[in-house]
Amino acid sequence: MTRIGNVRVGGKNPVRIMGILNTSPESFYKKSVNITKTHIKNAVIQMEDEGVDFIDVGGMSTAPYLSTTVSEKVESKRILNAIKIIQNVSNLPISVDTCRAKVARDALECGIEIINDISGLKYDGKMQEVVSEFVPSLILCAYDSKTVFGNTITTTKKLLRESLKIAKKSNIPSEKIVLDPAIGFFVKTGKGQFFTKIKSDWVERDLSIIKNLNSIKQNHPILISVSNKSFLGNLLGKENPSDRLFGSIAAEAISVINGADIIRTHNVEATKEAITIASRLSR
Repeated sequence: MTRIGNVRVGGKNPVRIMGILNTSPESFYKKSVNITKTHIKNAVIQMEDEGVDFIDVGGMSTAPYLSTTVSEKVESKRILNAIKIIQNVSNLPISVDTCRAKVARDALECGIEIINDISGLKYDGKMQEVVSEFVPSLILCAYDSKTVFGNTITTTKKLLRESLKIAKKSNIPSEKIVLDPAIGFFVKTGKGQFFTKIKSDWVERDLSIIKNLNSIKQNHPILISVSNKSFLGNLLGKENPSDRLFGSIAAEAISVINGADIIRTHNVEATKEAITIASRLSR
C-alpha cells in the first residue's frame, strides 16, 4: 500500500487532493501566490476546510515559457518560511516542489515528508544523496534534459522508469513513490530549463497522456496536475490562467475517471466536488 506522508493513496483509497501553495511572485497563476504570513496561514486554513489532503509548497516557478529561475538561497528561504507557518496552523502533510538537493535538504531538516521533484531526481546529481539520507515520500515527474522522440505514452513510461531506478538506488521503498506524467512540461520551446523538449504537438501530447493514465501507472499511483495550465488555455482560447477554472475541473474529472489517484490543484473546493462525482461515475 502506497503512503505519501501518512496518507494512503492509490488502489481502493479515495482520490486525494494536493493543494498548491506558491511562494514565488513569478508564478504563472497569480491567485496561488501567497507571500505574507497572514496570506499563507489563511490559504492553508481555507484549503484544509475545503478538504485538501496535502499542501505542496513551491518557491520557484518552473513554467517552461517563463524565465523565472531564482537562486537556491531565495528558493529555500521562501519555502522554509512557508513550512514554519504551515506547521503552526495545520498537521497536513507538506510536500516541497523542488528539484534542487540543497533546497530539499533544508526542507527535510524542517520535518516535511514529501519531495515533489519535477525532474524525477535527474536535475541535481546530489538529490540522490539527500533522499537516500532522509527517505521521504517521492513524487517523480517524467523528465529528460534532451529532446525526446517517438510515441508519447512509450516515452513517458520510459522516463518514469528511469526515475524509478534512481529512487531504487537511493533506497526509497516502492511504497513511498507516486508518478507524475508531467502535464505542461513537454513543449517544443521554452525559456526555462525545467522542461522536456519534444518535436510533436505538445497539446496533443498532454491530451494523450490524460486519456491513457492507467497504462502509465507501472504499479504506482498517479498524480495529475492540470490546474489552469496552458493546454487548457490553448484549447479554450483563454490566455489568462484565471479564466481556465471550468476547463481545469473538466480535465480533472476525466483524469479521475481515467485512473488518477491524486489531483494537484489551485482550486481545492471545486476540485473536491468534481472528483467526488467523477469517482462515483468511474468504472
